Amino acid sequence: MGDSCIFCSIKNGDIPSDLVYSDEGFFVIRDIEPVSAVHLLVIPQEHITKPNDLKTSRNHSFIDMMQVAVYVAEKEGIIESGFRIVINQGKDSGQEVDHLHMHVLGGSRLGIIG
Repeated sequence: MGDSCIFCSIKNGDIPSDLVYSDEGFFVIRDIEPVSAVHLLVIPQEHITKPNDLKTSRNHSFIDMMQVAVYVAEKEGIIESGFRIVINQGKDSGQEVDHLHMHVLGGSRLGIIG
């Protein structure tokens, strides 16, 4: 996607970040505006805009993305206390970056949704 995508710029090293994990399919960074004690972003290496696009990706699947989220939750020590996984998809959901990403939230008591 290039210059217009902040996550692609982070992946390319053009913008500094706090990298937590990286493999051929995904990279994980700390959110710069965390809403919980632990707030990580799981981001596909490939510029993908919608979860449905993971089905056609060469490098990864939605299951792979979930496995990375669980791995980093364990690495951050929040697997036992509990964590939340969130994907905001589209403008009405509050998605701010048009590159698929998953929030992993935990490390403190989170409010009830719904």
